[in-house]
Amino acid sequence: MTAVRTIIGVARSSLSLAKAASARANSRRSRAPRFVPLLVLLSLFATVFLSAQQHPTEAQVKAAYLYNFGKFVTWQPDQVANSGSLDICVVGKDPFGPVLDATVAGESIDGRKITVKRIGKVQDAPECRILFVGLSEEARLGSILAAAQRFGMLTVSDIPNFVEQGGIIEFVSQQDRIRFAVNRAAAAQSHLVLSSQLLKVASKIIDKKLPGSQP
Repeated sequence: MTAVRTIIGVARSSLSLAKAASARANSRRSRAPRFVPLLVLLSLFATVFLSAQQHPTEAQVKAAYLYNFGKFVTWQPDQVANSGSLDICVVGKDPFGPVLDATVAGESIDGRKITVKRIGKVQDAPECRILFVGLSEEARLGSILAAAQRFGMLTVSDIPNFVEQGGIIEFVSQQDRIRFAVNRAAAAQSHLVLSSQLLKVASKIIDKKLPGSQP
């Protein structure tokens, strides 16, 4: 799991350096700070080559992304107010295995411990805040997304055309790099606020509501 830790460690170091650079630039009243958030996100969500020096697997890269997405999403207060954890759930065939658990081990976001759950149905785990939908669930994607929206979950998948079908974040492969597309309207339907910094590094942004859902 060294590669996963390396990815997250590099991201944290880059974040600290970017913050320091921003402070120095602000003290000089430079125009540069406007670019700092983008640099921070580019470091945090580094589009790692699958053939990088540490040889991270596709699962390791996606797991690192999945964990970091939680830092740039705001849920409704009533969904997280009484929870001591932030649950990442996987529905369907799990492509991560122990990689996702290792990635989030000992980690927290806003004081909430990150936990991983494997579930059979969305309705069985309404406390999930991030839901990864496995490729095996493509045939019943509509019902999964409808249920996830009711519970205010951030939906993520690598199912082809996931965002066009009403999902919120879709992993895509571009020139041997893992990137992600975002459906901003689907996020709004789930009453989620996506950080503008997250949107800046998305490979594509669309606004397409989940068919048949509440506005």
